[in-house]
Amino acid sequence: MKSLKRLFRPDSIAVIGGGTWCSAVIEQCRKMGFAGDIWPVHPKAEEVAGLPAYRDIEALPFAPDASFIGINRLATIDVVKALSARGAGGAVCFASGFLEAEAEDSEGADLQQGLLEAAGDMPVLGPNCYGFINYLDGALLWPDQHGGQRVEKGVAIVTQSSNIAINLTMQKRALPLAYVVTCGNQAQTGLAEIGEALLEDDRVTVLGLHIEGFGDLRAFEALALRARQLGKQIVALKVGRSAQARAATVSHTASLAGGDAGAGALLARLGISRLYDLPSFLETLKLMHVVGRLPSTRIATISCSGGEASLSADTAHGRGVSLPALNDRQRTDLRAALGPMVALANPLDYHTYIWRDVDAMTRAFSAMVDPQLAMTLLVVDFPRGDRCDPSDWECVTQAAIAVRQQTGQPIAIVASLPELLPEDVAEQLLAAGVVPMLGLSEAMSAIEAAGLPLPELAHPLLLPTKSHPDPDLVPEGEAKAWLARFGLRVPRSKPARSVVAARAVAADIGYPVVLKGEGIAHKTEEGAVRLNLTCGQEVSDAAVAMPTDRFLVEEMVTGAVAELLVGVVKDPAHGFVLTLAAGGTLTEIMQDSAPILLPASDAALNTALDSLRIAPLLSGYRGAPPADRAAILRAIRAVEAYLVAEAEGLEEIEINPLLCTPSDAVAADALIRRKDMLR
Repeated sequence: MKSLKRLFRPDSIAVIGGGTWCSAVIEQCRKMGFAGDIWPVHPKAEEVAGLPAYRDIEALPFAPDASFIGINRLATIDVVKALSARGAGGAVCFASGFLEAEAEDSEGADLQQGLLEAAGDMPVLGPNCYGFINYLDGALLWPDQHGGQRVEKGVAIVTQSSNIAINLTMQKRALPLAYVVTCGNQAQTGLAEIGEALLEDDRVTVLGLHIEGFGDLRAFEALALRARQLGKQIVALKVGRSAQARAATVSHTASLAGGDAGAGALLARLGISRLYDLPSFLETLKLMHVVGRLPSTRIATISCSGGEASLSADTAHGRGVSLPALNDRQRTDLRAALGPMVALANPLDYHTYIWRDVDAMTRAFSAMVDPQLAMTLLVVDFPRGDRCDPSDWECVTQAAIAVRQQTGQPIAIVASLPELLPEDVAEQLLAAGVVPMLGLSEAMSAIEAAGLPLPELAHPLLLPTKSHPDPDLVPEGEAKAWLARFGLRVPRSKPARSVVAARAVAADIGYPVVLKGEGIAHKTEEGAVRLNLTCGQEVSDAAVAMPTDRFLVEEMVTGAVAELLVGVVKDPAHGFVLTLAAGGTLTEIMQDSAPILLPASDAALNTALDSLRIAPLLSGYRGAPPADRAAILRAIRAVEAYLVAEAEGLEEIEINPLLCTPSDAVAADALIRRKDMLR
């Protein structure tokens, strides 16, 4: 990997170009107290932003560590070439009109290739890149205003959106920002590579990623591994959840795995906590900055209002956050601190009897803290300072800080309304190790994300092969035969090419049988499947009613305690997505699914199965026998083995339903779509 240290932590900065953008870069570095050299470069100007200008790269005193190139796209390539030849540490290419503009400008792709060749081994951010801010050293290759300040340590954020980067610097949540980096169109240096470089800075505590698309999957695997080696956490805001899922023209699997499922599966596999909105993203970064990853999501909340206690419970409901009942030690200590007038519970309304008594508040809050909890939340909304006197709330700030000092346990003050925790109070709390959290919903999202256990390290992803837009549908009998070669258990079956032949085959297999129409993907919807046929006449009648003259006759598998869907879809952006879901007629009704990227461990498969709403059926519901879990895993492994061996040309596999019995798992229906029908 190219070293980005000189670029992100420069001692010298060259600013190439004139005008407002380049002057702003110089001004922002001065404003933040950058201690290194700043060298404007302009072929005609005597000075830029009050600093003497150099006519070209060759005229600079030394090779610059970092360069902001704020000129047009054609001239950018020449400057990049000159910087690379001089041995510069890296550059931000501000100009647009490269590959990201290919749809409007046919020259874009050629220009981008020229840029890459000019850069050689020199790191380049962009093009179409706004630059970055290093708040640790005051080094800003940033052509605009921002809202941050110098810090000694903090979180690093990398984003694919320049405007979101600007907005994030304006946050008033007391979140200490160490770096804010935009990555442009990532012609050479990708988001994951940037993130890994920032994690190497000892002053960076947590990495936040705003992701529009992943790109190099191997780079993200390397990033996640390096974060784990360094003991640091990664938080992601991945957009695209609302995009239309790939049209399910043939199978349910494509619908379930389409759109965002692959992205979620990739982040989960890598152990990267995912958030879905900017406020929760920032609150999670702040929480992890202060206390790191939580050992669980077991919490307690304490407030002086029954309304806030109820709101806390409702906000936690339906999330992966639990509010365990008080234990005997908590009850004893709380009763001693609060007296007989307070009903003890979690969440706790401690009333206002002890308000303004810092010692009493400290005792009560400390009594609630317990090693069984990952965190204790004090729910407090402060009055607005422009119209009210907030001094009466200093008692709760002092008590929270005292509890943190006395117990050493994670403590947060949470405002139910985000605007009701003043920034100066939040900064005071943060400096004392108390997490200031803005918004109850955001706080619960942050706790849920921070408390997710890290998954075990997985084998490298099976990368997607070349996509084929019009894959062929493999006949069901042939699909089952292929999968059976890899260990999938399928019913005994024979094809039939006429109604008469279907009746004869059924007698040969033995009743009861299943009759299916061949060449039809959605058999149930098309009336092309009939179950539990017990005689020849029933077979004949069913065959005549089907919209085909080709049939598959199978043994009828009985005794299923549950039906599963096991499917694989090739996701060009994320790999091969395995979908486990409620099968049969429940697939569409329940929309109960769990996506996993392949290859997958047994632990990951079992976790996915246990996450389904039909999991109680698999475990034995109300005295019914459980499904054979080992047989289910064998069936999934058979699908995976076929995929690994025959990935080239494969687009999709679906087993629906997989009939799960107490002693077996049988693929009642199978679908394969691939381009090379000869395989």
